[in-house]
Amino acid sequence: MSLTLLTYLVVGSTFAVYIGIAIATRASSTKDFYVADGGVHPIANGMATAADWMSAASFISMAGLIALSYNGYGGSVFLMGWTGGYVLLALLIAPYLRKYGKYTVPDFIGERYYSDTARVVAVICLVLCSVTYVIGQMKGVGVAFSRFLETDYETGLGIGMFIVFFYAVLGGMKGITYTQIAQYCVLITAYTIPAIFISLQLTGNPLPQLGLGSTLTGTDVYLLDKLDLILLDLGFQEYTTTLRGSTLNMVAFTASLMIGTAGLPHVIIRFFTVPSVAAARRSAGWALVFIAVLYTTAPALAAMARLNIVDTMQQSDGQALFIEDKPGWFENWEQTGLLKVEDLNGDGRIEYTSDPKTNELTKLDNDILVLANPEIANLPNWVIALVAAGGLAAALSTAAGLLLAISSAISHDLLKSTYMPSISDKAELRASRIAMAVAVLGAGYLGLNPPGFAAGTVALAFGLAASSLFPALLMGIFARRVNREGAVAGMLAGISVTLLYVFQHKGIMFIPDTGFLGTMSPNWFFGIEPNAFGVVGALVNFTVAFTVSWLTSPPPSSVDELLDFLHEPCDVAP
Repeated sequence: MSLTLLTYLVVGSTFAVYIGIAIATRASSTKDFYVADGGVHPIANGMATAADWMSAASFISMAGLIALSYNGYGGSVFLMGWTGGYVLLALLIAPYLRKYGKYTVPDFIGERYYSDTARVVAVICLVLCSVTYVIGQMKGVGVAFSRFLETDYETGLGIGMFIVFFYAVLGGMKGITYTQIAQYCVLITAYTIPAIFISLQLTGNPLPQLGLGSTLTGTDVYLLDKLDLILLDLGFQEYTTTLRGSTLNMVAFTASLMIGTAGLPHVIIRFFTVPSVAAARRSAGWALVFIAVLYTTAPALAAMARLNIVDTMQQSDGQALFIEDKPGWFENWEQTGLLKVEDLNGDGRIEYTSDPKTNELTKLDNDILVLANPEIANLPNWVIALVAAGGLAAALSTAAGLLLAISSAISHDLLKSTYMPSISDKAELRASRIAMAVAVLGAGYLGLNPPGFAAGTVALAFGLAASSLFPALLMGIFARRVNREGAVAGMLAGISVTLLYVFQHKGIMFIPDTGFLGTMSPNWFFGIEPNAFGVVGALVNFTVAFTVSWLTSPPPSSVDELLDFLHEPCDVAP
């Protein structure tokens, strides 16, 4: 059976499962649509949260970022930041918002700060974070379709939009939750099986996490030592020691990803779906376990894939590969435009070096590393088909969660809570579905026409969440003196500073289309790159909020009553 036909069968089967789940779990009320009726088991919710969280960025891009753009050690910011954020979420945010017992993040902010203005500002921040994030998911759908199903990017994106439209609009959070459980099973299987195969090939160890620290098969040379030596020979920095900019930049980037994770609305909303406060804590713990399976595999997959790529660029005698001897996987990915070779010196070979002026592998997109890895390692066709299904599952699951967060903010927080409070439950459910449909269409358009400042990274979404929503939530739960004026001023100041910095310095760190580190800008604030600036925006948010609050009237007594309720021990649903 050909790879294309096999891939269609595997991907088509997973899509049929998603559609079947959506039909079986369709929402019949706003509570079903927003929070799956609040009755999801903590383990099931942990699995759905993991799928919601592990987007195309985690499945498709993260190993590529670690291996190529961040040259190994520097990529640890993603592992520490994205997983560490769940610790903050489990301890500081999720239990309190679950006890609050409503539907959305802007709902809590609007009531805690006794202000429709605060609610509307929170909606604006939520939409900015979610839209920025969803662009990456749409790109992931298009890339997976264009390579493995031999469609053009636009057709693949359209098919992905239709699938998300069907199960998200029909089922809301209820349909999305159980679809995401199936998607987690698909994506984690698709991610780990190739990693196990490749680890066995290179080290003889079936566990990639252990294979990363093992010796290469038939030698006494450790895999990472070999990779360091090869990269140094090619002019790159050592894989195991290269920092991402300065130490301060690494710390700032990690912190930005951590608090951004704890502030992303499509993740937080998942903790409204469990039946109790205790279940919210357990759900966060299970989510971290399910996420860790992929996140502990990614560094191993990145190193092994980088080693395989370098090997395929060389002949057995260590000389650069002749262009006419390019492996089959190379030619397949050249057709997508994500991989490109130019014979700059006319010698007929592919010189792969660290110098952009002499490097003839002129484009090696981060996003192809995981998707191309099975082909690079000559794995069976069914493994390649499974990886295609996994990449699509990761992109679609997160896209659905983001789109639900956007539509809920519009239909519930703007329409029901702010401008049309007398609207009936049936009318609100209809408005929710219309808002979801519009959000899907908008996401598709942005996938086809991504704005330049957001197209290359999802880290911006975390910076925006870190600088706007996380401080407002944390102060709303623990700082009694912060009032509506302070919260509104803080959110606006934090997100504005972050956006201005990103627009001012976008695209400086990396040389386009190569993945090589460029020169750090002397105008960066203490050497902090734009993707790491969310933590600075958060500090601005906290500072402005506390200052304005102390200069204005204290909150009313109703805020003390709400916080007393939130902090009162309780193990049952309110």
